[in-house]
Amino acid sequence: MSAQQLSPDAALRIGLAARALPDTDAALLMKVLVEALGLPLTEEKLGRLTVRELGSAADAALGDVPLPAMKQALDYLWGKAQVEVDEQLPTTEPYADWGMPGSIRVAVASNSAERLDGHFGSCARFLVYQVSPDQTRLVDIRSAAGGVRADDKNAERAAQIADCHVLMVVSIGGPAAAKVVKQDIHPIKFPNGGDARSEVSALQPVLGGTPPPWLAKVMGKGAEERVLFERTEEDA
Repeated sequence: MSAQQLSPDAALRIGLAARALPDTDAALLMKVLVEALGLPLTEEKLGRLTVRELGSAADAALGDVPLPAMKQALDYLWGKAQVEVDEQLPTTEPYADWGMPGSIRVAVASNSAERLDGHFGSCARFLVYQVSPDQTRLVDIRSAAGGVRADDKNAERAAQIADCHVLMVVSIGGPAAAKVVKQDIHPIKFPNGGDARSEVSALQPVLGGTPPPWLAKVMGKGAEERVLFERTEEDA
């Protein structure tokens, strides 16, 4: 069944729901929905879909989907949640390399506004923040839509944020995480999502205090300093 056979509203619901699920595109989700609901897919059928029906149909195709992601996808399929329009995206803030000493760059997988609500393989965009011990700035918004083959998608997304030191996501699969780590980016999972700026800003006191060894490495600290950080943590 092609997207052209769906009503515009049903196609939109499925596309948004796919973004809410880990490493899932609209075509894969459509197969799952056909398994659960049969043909034709209609707005009425999508509105009646239950968590159990979606979970049962998704087990083989999508694997173990976290419950928060399942509920978010159902909100879209039911028409309860709507897409954020571009005008509702946050405004980027000016930044110069010399303007925030001791700072690092953090990418956040996002689907809406200034939210940490995206899965690495299916998010709509990356919000890119510069964070120092005393401030946080949103310096860029990068669309995650790409035109390469599906098997290159994770590598392409990792390359998009290659200038970042930390990645915050709702979820990320093992192979995708390996591609992120290969770019010297440290991925952190937030299964329940959250406010992007709040989660990034939580790094400020850590940067200004005694960072853990992985963050000390990100900050460019030498091996001797990282050992000191590690001992301090052990002694605490």
